[in-house]
Amino acid sequence: MSETVLPLHVYLASEAETQQLGADLALALKPGDCVALDGDLGAGKSTLCRALLRNLADDPELEVPSPTFTLVQNYDLRIPVAHFDLYRLSDSSELDELGFPEALNSGICLVEWPQRAVDALPRDRLSLVFSFEKEGGRTVELSAPPAVLDRVKRSLAIRAFLNANGYLKAERRHLTGDASSRAYEHVYPADGSDRLVLMDAPRKQQGAILPNGKTYAQTVHLAEDVYPFIAVANALRSHGFSAPGIVRSAGEEGLLLLEDLGTGSVLDADGHPIAERYRASAMCLAALHDTPFEREVALGEGRSHSIPDFDRTAMQTEVDLLLDWHLPWNRNGKEATQEERAAYRQIWGSLFDRLTSAETTLVMRDFHSPNIIWREDKTGHERVGLIDFQDAMIGPSAYDVVSLVQDARVTIGRPLMEQLIADYMLARTKADFRRDQFMEAWAIMSAQRACKLNGLWVRLKQRDGKDGYMRHMPRTLWHLAVAFEHPVLAPLHAWCTKAGIETVESAP
Repeated sequence: MSETVLPLHVYLASEAETQQLGADLALALKPGDCVALDGDLGAGKSTLCRALLRNLADDPELEVPSPTFTLVQNYDLRIPVAHFDLYRLSDSSELDELGFPEALNSGICLVEWPQRAVDALPRDRLSLVFSFEKEGGRTVELSAPPAVLDRVKRSLAIRAFLNANGYLKAERRHLTGDASSRAYEHVYPADGSDRLVLMDAPRKQQGAILPNGKTYAQTVHLAEDVYPFIAVANALRSHGFSAPGIVRSAGEEGLLLLEDLGTGSVLDADGHPIAERYRASAMCLAALHDTPFEREVALGEGRSHSIPDFDRTAMQTEVDLLLDWHLPWNRNGKEATQEERAAYRQIWGSLFDRLTSAETTLVMRDFHSPNIIWREDKTGHERVGLIDFQDAMIGPSAYDVVSLVQDARVTIGRPLMEQLIADYMLARTKADFRRDQFMEAWAIMSAQRACKLNGLWVRLKQRDGKDGYMRHMPRTLWHLAVAFEHPVLAPLHAWCTKAGIETVESAP
């Protein structure tokens, strides 16, 4: 039997609180979850299901008919949902005929009257048992294995955070998630004031320890909590750049309520780059790289954040992803030999030596389309909204330019790529900015980022079960081919060719 933990008990004084619990649960669920709802007639099961479905649909008016007579209603939402009512089920074997296994494989299953087929339901289900209270209202007991219940607890903690900060009855809607453990929500205050963004960024769990005694995240300087985000946001805003203001924070809990910069994109409706907006982003980046930033950023109450260096160890650890993940995947499981590994690292050591004279600035790290908000109603650099910079470092300025013009998720054609680099260099105002030195650093950082990503996509697939990122590999293999055009990359190009790593010679 699956491990369980002590159940949660939630008191619901009204139908509105039942609806709120349903909406909050929607933000905790993921494909493969089964939610079993038990309790007397009129206890609130259907009310909770309607609220849950409407939240997933982002439609408060979504029609949710009872599945009592049809036994199942299917919904094609952000996550597909099958809503089962098993009251008229005569035998649990009929559940297969209703498509339960298929529905659970691709989405969420809500099951009312689960006792009719309890032996056929997954053991790792989330069980909700409704009961009436003598003084009025009802109580819901929520039980599940730890991994499932922890997600529920996190969603309820977010609700408690909003309530404690004056946002009672605020509506929450899923916004996005990313390759990390962070997730984002839109928050609509009940008083009708401006929509906000909630960042849900729990403190990183300790991962495997590398030979240097640190985890991968620590070695490459990935933020372990929300304090770096707060520090960099305040630093950017102090210099006139459009980072979101911090409205409320619970740093130890990993929760931030942020100013909403909007949903404008540098991409068109078909996901293609809008040249004008990318060019404005390049100009903004040039201004950012001409701005001196302090390494130590005060946070108040005796706390500060020291922006780390993008050092050799971090760069090498990232490019090793190509060795450890991409190369075995590319060669049907055959790992790099000791000779290949030593030669690869020697080449990179020589390349890192060449970076010692390169210009260093504040590096945003992921300055690309998902993290650039286009603000049509603003002017100048304020049009370029900046997010997702908690991993910022002090490193080669060329790295951020690579992030922009070699967007890992969007194909930036060669003409626009070259235009953006030209715009950026023309906009730089520092007297000691050297174009030839910059372009060599750009080629090295292009190869560094491409090697990292071509390994990361495989790691996300094989270790984390996130297959979708593999679709970006043809693009990042093309980026590597572009980097190889610079003569400084000739040794790495030769190594990749000998190892059997084939780049893509034209934009996918």
